[in-house]
Amino acid sequence: MSDPGIASGGPGAPSDTERQLELKEVEGLSLGRIVLRRFLRNRGAIISMVVLAVFVVVAFSSEGVVLGPISIPGWWQYGYADVPAPVNGGGPTLSVIPGPGFGLGAHPFGQDDIGHDMFARVMRGAQQSLMILFVVGVVSTILGTVVGAVAGFFGGRIDALLMRLTDLVLIVPLILLAAIVGHALAGSGSFVLALMLGLLVWTTLARLVRGEVLSLREREFVDAARVAGASNTRIIFRHILPNTVGVVIVSATLTMSAAILTETALSYLGLGVQSPDVSLGKLISDYQTAFNTRPWLFWYPGVFIVIIALTINFIGDGLRDAFDPRQKRGLNRTARQAQTASREQSVEPQSSGVQ
Repeated sequence: MSDPGIASGGPGAPSDTERQLELKEVEGLSLGRIVLRRFLRNRGAIISMVVLAVFVVVAFSSEGVVLGPISIPGWWQYGYADVPAPVNGGGPTLSVIPGPGFGLGAHPFGQDDIGHDMFARVMRGAQQSLMILFVVGVVSTILGTVVGAVAGFFGGRIDALLMRLTDLVLIVPLILLAAIVGHALAGSGSFVLALMLGLLVWTTLARLVRGEVLSLREREFVDAARVAGASNTRIIFRHILPNTVGVVIVSATLTMSAAILTETALSYLGLGVQSPDVSLGKLISDYQTAFNTRPWLFWYPGVFIVIIALTINFIGDGLRDAFDPRQKRGLNRTARQAQTASREQSVEPQSSGVQ
């Protein structure tokens, strides 16, 4: 039974002015523009995007990029495998206090016991972790979206077969599957490891997309597409999937955040990225014994893992709020002030009547 206060326009119901303000705010805008406007007004998500973008630029520009035969050198003076002479006893030379030692110095993150420059190794580790995160996100998103869409659209035996396959992957703990894959692929390279991880983490998205498609396939626009002679493939990819983009994008960001933590756990167990290459998780594993004596070897990679995971989670939360039609975050400041004023005006007559 509905709330009588809301049904009759009582205190629980939004006023006509509020409805008009909400409609006027998005009048003439497409769904994409509405989502973009809501997202841009989410400060946490925007700050996270800026922080993540700066981190990506610094990581890839400092150590350079190597893509097969193509090699682009970076601006940092040391490579992650170089062993320069010890400076400052191997301690960090980074200083934020103005004075003679102000600035980055020769080794801002210090050096390890062998003499490797930790700034170079952390930046290289960030490159590998970001690459794994991106590959896992792309592979799992494509696979989960296709499996969920096909299962939800066709139903019947196809749905049962695909969902039982999903359950089979889902019931086995992810870290156990990832550890088996990591052990089997030891030495195959970080890209192959990322590809295999992407083939393991698509199940949640497949279930979400299936649920969305099950409801969308009964809508009028799908019947209209059938009458117009559209094929099943065209209906799925041109008419249904665009309406699930909110669920897909949000799930993809959360999967990417989980991917970097999974890679960290595997590298900590010695089943992730293998030497001589490094990742942020491998750096934590390699220098865990130095936590009490040379903590900077452990803290810098750990801090960057937390930064990446948090920024992606905040971006995912911002996207979720932006795609949620029930959110009112999209109202601008003027509309919110007018909304507040209308509420106060509606409360004043009631208060005077009570007196």
